[in-house]
Amino acid sequence: MTVDAVTQDLANRLDTAIRSIGPMVVAFSGGVDSSLVAVAAVKSLPSESVLAATADSASFASGELDQCQRLTQSWGVPWQAVSTDELSDTRYQANNGDRCFWCKTALMDQLAPLAKERSATVVLGVNLDDLGDHRPGQQAAQERGASFPLVDAGFSKADVRHLAKAWALEVWDRPAMPCLASRIPYGTEVKLTLLSRIDRAEAALRELGLGDVRVRHYGDTARIEVPTADIVTVAEQSETITQALRSVGYRYVTVDLAGLQSGNLNLALSQSTA
Repeated sequence: MTVDAVTQDLANRLDTAIRSIGPMVVAFSGGVDSSLVAVAAVKSLPSESVLAATADSASFASGELDQCQRLTQSWGVPWQAVSTDELSDTRYQANNGDRCFWCKTALMDQLAPLAKERSATVVLGVNLDDLGDHRPGQQAAQERGASFPLVDAGFSKADVRHLAKAWALEVWDRPAMPCLASRIPYGTEVKLTLLSRIDRAEAALRELGLGDVRVRHYGDTARIEVPTADIVTVAEQSETITQALRSVGYRYVTVDLAGLQSGNLNLALSQSTA
């Protein structure tokens, strides 16, 4: 197929998946996956049948909630914030391998009633590539009746970015922004103070021009992960970076030479069950 034919095929498949679901409440994070779903929804359905909802959560990086509101407003997608309180759940705080299950449960506790009021279905921006990773949050959402239109349409991550770029969505190439709790190793209790420290550490690194970055928390040590192409940049700014991370509470600052790996901390789970 030509490029235009590929784009049209993707658009048609997603349109079919969304129409088969009908009215929907989109769990909207501002990433490319949920953005594509939200925009596709208002293309395929009456706008009053669509609501994008974003969690107002301590595990969300600062500025992301405002970004979600701005994006949806620019796209003509109805939007609202919902307050989640996963930090009050001791099962979430314990930060075992099922942490994401309890986080998504807290979100579904807010979205499910909204969907019921609107005779709608909660949908998530899950694509085929997400299905192979350790993501208990997907299970929690499915158990509560959520649907995954990108999966229904047979979309890989590459397909998502292709169509988002074709539709000129500014987030088409945005790096993944998983929740801040994903920087805390399993077994270390999730606390508001830790989430805040990680948030401030990553914000400082982004101000230095590192767009795709994680700061993994290991007690008084911060382990920086960036794409391997950016490791030299980190080394060149080592003094500034060290000062910035020490100012938010870390004593030691290290760099993972293997580079950024999404879901890196899940490796500990696979090793413990091997």
